[in-house]
Amino acid sequence: MSELHKAGFVNIIGNPNVGKSTLMNNLVGEKLSIITSKAQTTRHRILGIVNGPDYQIVYSDTPGIIKPYYLLQENMMQLVASAMADADILLYVTDVVEKPAKNPGYIDKINRIEVPVLLIVNKIDKSSQETVLSLMEQWHTLVPKAEIFPVSALERFNLDSLLERILALLPSSPPWFDKDQLTDKSLRFFASEIIREKIFLNYSKEIPYCTEVTVEEFQESEERYNIRAVISVMRDSQKGIIIGNKGSALKRVGTQARLEMEDFFQKKVFLELFVKVLPRWRENKSRLRQFGY
Repeated sequence: MSELHKAGFVNIIGNPNVGKSTLMNNLVGEKLSIITSKAQTTRHRILGIVNGPDYQIVYSDTPGIIKPYYLLQENMMQLVASAMADADILLYVTDVVEKPAKNPGYIDKINRIEVPVLLIVNKIDKSSQETVLSLMEQWHTLVPKAEIFPVSALERFNLDSLLERILALLPSSPPWFDKDQLTDKSLRFFASEIIREKIFLNYSKEIPYCTEVTVEEFQESEERYNIRAVISVMRDSQKGIIIGNKGSALKRVGTQARLEMEDFFQKKVFLELFVKVLPRWRENKSRLRQFGY
């Protein structure tokens, strides 16, 4: 391996719905983080690893910054804090809608951080050049140390320039992971996240936020993966909504999840879904530990 090998952690933080997961997926070239239009879709810190002959970029997607109201959200904000603490390069993502003064506490932390900060103004395809330039100016005043990159993660606009700058800033280091590794998460984890994404897409109001998915069986045979997963909700009424009339809603989620898993795993999938009630699981330390938080 080259003595000039570079490697580092490029950690992505920002408010909900600014496009952090879309940005990471497009920088990595794979859909690793689930994406919906609802806030707080991302609950875990997910690594996406990009390897070149003489570099390794370890991207890290994190939950959106929120004021926590229950233990699950407190755990999610601890992931944001850890991403700020162990970054070699910090990507702070905002967009053309968000007001720059929204997070004064985090802006203060970013100004005190010692690593390079790249401030990403995302979704510029949904705005005018005038608005984008005005926003960049405001951000430059607020975070003078940051380099500002206007991008459209969805349209992949200006991501090449961003990648070029990340590579220039990466510290000299041997790789942190095997050079053929794409992520730190297992296929079982991605199965549960795909199901959770379909719940976010198919149900409204509080249902997705009261739901957790556990993969209880994940077996591979020559022909297919056999997967049994449990959807936990907090109340009986939510269980009824998840299942739907004669099981129709649950069947729709199962079909959508199975098709995406087959695309992701490149193999046939047999998926069984069950629903159970776990009252107040978001406040229960041992339950959250079981769920991987």
